[in-house]
Amino acid sequence: MKTQSRSEEAGSGLSFTLPEGNTGMFETLRRDVEAVFNRDPAARSVPEVVLSYPGLHAIWSHRLTHWLWARDAKFLARCLSQLTRWLTGIEIHPGAVIGPGFFIDHGMGVVIGETAEVGENVTLYHGVTLGGTSGEKVKRHPTIEDGVVVGAGAKVLGPIVVGRNSRIGANAVVIKEVPPNSVVVGIPGKVIKREGVPQEGYTPDLEHGQLPDLLEALIARVEELEKQFANQKGKSEGD
Repeated sequence: MKTQSRSEEAGSGLSFTLPEGNTGMFETLRRDVEAVFNRDPAARSVPEVVLSYPGLHAIWSHRLTHWLWARDAKFLARCLSQLTRWLTGIEIHPGAVIGPGFFIDHGMGVVIGETAEVGENVTLYHGVTLGGTSGEKVKRHPTIEDGVVVGAGAKVLGPIVVGRNSRIGANAVVIKEVPPNSVVVGIPGKVIKREGVPQEGYTPDLEHGQLPDLLEALIARVEELEKQFANQKGKSEGD
């Protein structure tokens, strides 16, 4: 049996469901460990990962607290989540929906709000906030679709959707919808479309430091316009 996420109920386009029962639970835990090996070259062994990765501890704790939250044991879920925050430096609200293959690298300072929804194979670096922008009891946190990578210090705010296979640059502030296969840089975040990103069998793009230089692009555009203006001026004077 599978439990439908809020995103499926609302029709936001996420393609994941959270499994229920022992088989689904152990498969999800296995994928969480596998995600560490796939995305962190420093990982050397399963015991090392299980015992010394706070990001893994935080997501496993969240899977328990979310289970409690969904069964109306909200006070206990909140207490356990606060204990995890104290132990790992990572704050994930028990109400958040997080798919399998989730990886938090380093993790200190990560905050994920109550109505956030995170798809499969998503990667967050330290200092990331998936934050809310409303005081009302509504959907107020982001939806992060499959395969997204969010760079260190980035802030994704409000009930927006970050499309699958996108990459958020370090320290970007994202407050608007992000189409699939995009790169977002700057404050506020500017969306740049990527071409040729495969839709199936996609490996998360961890090169979140390789981002377009918007200032360099702007200078090049100004220089191009100056040349066009000079050419037009020369033609006018020639006439």
